[in-house]
Amino acid sequence: MLKHIDQISEQAFLLDFGSEINIKLSKYVISYSNFILKEAEKNKSLGILNCVPSYNKILIQFNPKDNIKEKIKEFLLFANKQNLSFTEKNKTVEIPICYDDDFALDLEDIAKRTNLTKNEIIEIHLNTDFYVYMIGFMPGLPFMGNLDKTILIPRKLSPRVEVPSGSVAIVDNLCVIYPNISPGGWNIIGRTPQIIFNKNSHHPNLLRAGFKVKFKKISKQQFKKFAKNNET
Repeated sequence: MLKHIDQISEQAFLLDFGSEINIKLSKYVISYSNFILKEAEKNKSLGILNCVPSYNKILIQFNPKDNIKEKIKEFLLFANKQNLSFTEKNKTVEIPICYDDDFALDLEDIAKRTNLTKNEIIEIHLNTDFYVYMIGFMPGLPFMGNLDKTILIPRKLSPRVEVPSGSVAIVDNLCVIYPNISPGGWNIIGRTPQIIFNKNSHHPNLLRAGFKVKFKKISKQQFKKFAKNNET
């Protein structure tokens, strides 16, 4: 499935697997990435420092001081010939979400633009089995699909300067959770009190590429209680 390898800097290769975005390709990309990381850990002479998968690309960072670019290329082509299989556990993470008007800043606008009621949109969102394609844009932010086509909606014309931490937002058939306060142009449908990125933890990301996510509706009172527990 590997289309080509591009050197994009003195210390990085970009592996291109095409332009499609689907779960089958994502699982192959994750498997490829895991294989590279595993082999790089066993063989330090490869000089591979990091491996970051996305929808259909993998970024390989390597030590530029070592004259090993051709060696790494050979290894990457070798990896492409392996019979790789998706070995990630089909872990499903339940994420609490509150759709209260104070948190669902764009829910009314989404309802108007889709000719659906707010409750119908909430039910569609709750009934979706989300798949984490990648972590990106900022540390810990998951890009999740595949949202039902009945509520496909583009980015906001005017992005917000500040999106509250924990905001759950949608664009097209994708859904994200903002782990920290950030600018953003996605449509906010609710907010979670769940911490999804903790920089002080040995494993800072709650979610990883290949995980599944299911949202669970909570009240505003439950949200406050959950958030208060996070502070202790």
